[in-house]
Amino acid sequence: MIEKPLTSVDVEFVTTLHGDEGVSFVVLMQPRGDQADVLLRAIDDVAMGELKEAAREGENRRARRPVPRRTGLEHSLRALRDAGCEAVGQVVEDHPLDKMRAVVEEAEADEVIVLTAPHYVEEFFHRDWASRARHKVGVPVLKLFAHSE
Repeated sequence: MIEKPLTSVDVEFVTTLHGDEGVSFVVLMQPRGDQADVLLRAIDDVAMGELKEAAREGENRRARRPVPRRTGLEHSLRALRDAGCEAVGQVVEDHPLDKMRAVVEEAEADEVIVLTAPHYVEEFFHRDWASRARHKVGVPVLKLFAHSE
């Protein structure tokens, strides 16, 4: 599960996790809501003592142009395929954990990788995707932090 398009560093990281073993990916993209994202990033900045960053969250949000969800997913799938992996995926709007469980069962997945930006408040309360998925999907869940280009 991803929240934003994979960077080249992310692709290299996930495609080399299992050495030379062939891997395939089913990518579920669950974009965060814009308002919740801004608030949680600001809280995370305050928690890390980055008060100037927290104050700038509103300015940064206006300056950023979000990548359309479908385009972000297609970019990520293409990057995984270019790295030699099989990859399919979809944007998930509703009930992402239910969808994740269904995909794990259907694909007979060995593990789930949750690749997101750090969300310290959610992680502290175990409300992040990885913590919630561990109780739902029935396979190991690996939590990784996404990189920025």
